[in-house]
Amino acid sequence: MSQFGLKYSHTLGIAAMEGRGFSNPVDLTISSAGRIYVLSRTNPAQTYGIRVGICNLESDYFGDFGAYGSGDGEFIWPTALASDRDDNVYLADEFNHRITAYDSDGAYLHKWGGEGRGDGQIDGPSGLVFDANGDLYVADSRNHRVQKFTPDGGFVSSFGAEGSEDGRLTLPWGLATSVSGDVYVADWGNDRVQVFSAEGEFIASYGSSGDGQLRRPSSVAVDPQGYIYVADWGNERVQVLDPDGGFVLKLRGEATLSKWADEFYEANPDEKAARQRADLLPKLAEEVDSPYEESARIERYFWGPASVKLDNEGRLYVTETNRHRVQVYERVLGSGF
Repeated sequence: MSQFGLKYSHTLGIAAMEGRGFSNPVDLTISSAGRIYVLSRTNPAQTYGIRVGICNLESDYFGDFGAYGSGDGEFIWPTALASDRDDNVYLADEFNHRITAYDSDGAYLHKWGGEGRGDGQIDGPSGLVFDANGDLYVADSRNHRVQKFTPDGGFVSSFGAEGSEDGRLTLPWGLATSVSGDVYVADWGNDRVQVFSAEGEFIASYGSSGDGQLRRPSSVAVDPQGYIYVADWGNERVQVLDPDGGFVLKLRGEATLSKWADEFYEANPDEKAARQRADLLPKLAEEVDSPYEESARIERYFWGPASVKLDNEGRLYVTETNRHRVQVYERVLGSGF
């Protein structure tokens, strides 16, 4: 198997409640044309910032869509995005217990779901992924299961039940599918990633609780070679596992200023001067003894890495909730990296 590496490329985003920028983003999805849809969850006190922003890898900004509420096309507690084969965008809303679909320009198409425990009902959807057949898997978080739907909301099947044994789930969050059709689940409450067949049969479990293992994994991605990327949210890092679940590498973050941030500082020289005086890599005091506190003080580190996604070129996108940005990494093969 080829040697594996990831090299930091650049950062997308800047904190903004409206217009160009993100506000506590939690997920993204990427269209076949390279448009990046970034989901800003914001907070209950500033609901006008809840939206989906559209940009690309070069930081061109194409506008946003969505609004706070329970009407058609609106959402309250958005958690996840996924794109279908036609580049329609699907959004999970854990408050309204539903999935909403939009076209690639953000125009509302349809919605489905409803709170409950029966087949086809949802309680707090948190992760979305399409399979090769065009069906949509939904992490039905508070029902501790994964459900499969047709794109228009028709119930197909489900698997999982609450618990910590193999094949059981506790508050599942992120989802991914492999080229073979297996389903990978970020089993948030059990500090592990589990793998299931397309029919919901348990295959494998990777990870365990702890600072050196996984702590509340929130998202998972799988590349065509079978490497597994995990947003180790509680440890403020991303881990990469090999196809058998063995540790390969970890990332803490290497963010530089985004294009939008550079433009902001050029237009605001006082802010730029203050930044140049700041210590951006401080020596941490002894009492700073947790990944969260480290990330809060060191700007380049991930702080709230909620989502990991891959594009068709193998680039890794890490969405950071607390710093309102996305860090992009490129795959390096055969380099000994």
